[in-house]
Amino acid sequence: MTTDVRALLPIAERAAGVAADLIRTKAPGVVTAKGDRDMVTEVDYAVEQAVRDFLARETPEIAFLGEEEGLTGAGRGLTWVLDPVDGTANFVHRIPLCAVSLGLVDGNVPTLGVIDLPFLGTRYTAAQGAGARADGTVIHAGDTPDLGEAIVSVGDYAVGVGARERNRPRLALTQALAARVQRVRMFGSAAIDLAWVADGRTDALVMLNNNPWDTAAGVVIAREAGAVVVDLDGSSHTMDSQATIAAAPGIVAALMELITETHEAAEHGGSPS
Repeated sequence: MTTDVRALLPIAERAAGVAADLIRTKAPGVVTAKGDRDMVTEVDYAVEQAVRDFLARETPEIAFLGEEEGLTGAGRGLTWVLDPVDGTANFVHRIPLCAVSLGLVDGNVPTLGVIDLPFLGTRYTAAQGAGARADGTVIHAGDTPDLGEAIVSVGDYAVGVGARERNRPRLALTQALAARVQRVRMFGSAAIDLAWVADGRTDALVMLNNNPWDTAAGVVIAREAGAVVVDLDGSSHTMDSQATIAAAPGIVAALMELITETHEAAEHGGSPS
C-alpha cells in the first residue's frame, strides 16, 4: 500500500482527542471482570466505540482492531489499533497514569502512533520517517551510556492461568535489574512506558509480552525518537514479537545481555551468574 501515513496523523490526533475527552470527563462506571484481576470499565467500551465510529467515517478503507471488541473491516494492509484506556487498573483507582494508545499498523509493523495522557496533559505523536513529538516539540530518546545510570521500567506481572510460571522470568528480571540499574519502575501502562523512553524520561522498557493494542503506537514513537526497539532475541520488534524491549542506544547491548542471561536462567530454574 502506498498511502503516506503522515497524512493520517491529524485524523489520528482528532480520534485520540475524542477519546481523551471521554476519559477526563466520565467516571469509570460499572467495572466488569475480564479474568483474574483483569478488568474493563464502561469508559473503555465508550472510548473504543467512539473512536471506532470516528475512524470508520474518516478512513473507511482502513481496518480497526480494538482491545475490547476486536477487529472490524478489512483494510488493504493497514489497521488502526486502539487501547482505549491503557492502564485501566490505574484509571479505576484514580491514579493518573493511563493513556489512549492509537497506532496504525501496516502488516505487522507500526507506522504511526498517538499516545494521549488525559490526566497529565501530554500527547505524543509520530509517523514513520517524520520523527516523534510531545505536544508538537521534537523529542529524542536519552543518551545514557551506562546501564548503572539507567532508569528502567518493567511491564506488569502476569495474572490469570499460569501466572506463577509466567512470572518466574519477570521476577528474576526485576531482581537482576535492581542489582544493576539506577532504579526500576513499574508504571502500569505500556503506552506510558514507551512514550517516556521516547522522551528520555526513562532509559528503557522491558516487557515480556506484546499485545498489539499496548504497543502499536508506542513502538513507532520510540523508534522515531531514536530508541532501539527489539524482541527478546534481539530481532527488530513487530506486532508478532514475543516481548517488547525499548532502550536508549547507549545501553542496548548491556541490557540485552542481562535480559538474555536472566531469562535463560529463569527458564531452567536457576539464577543468573
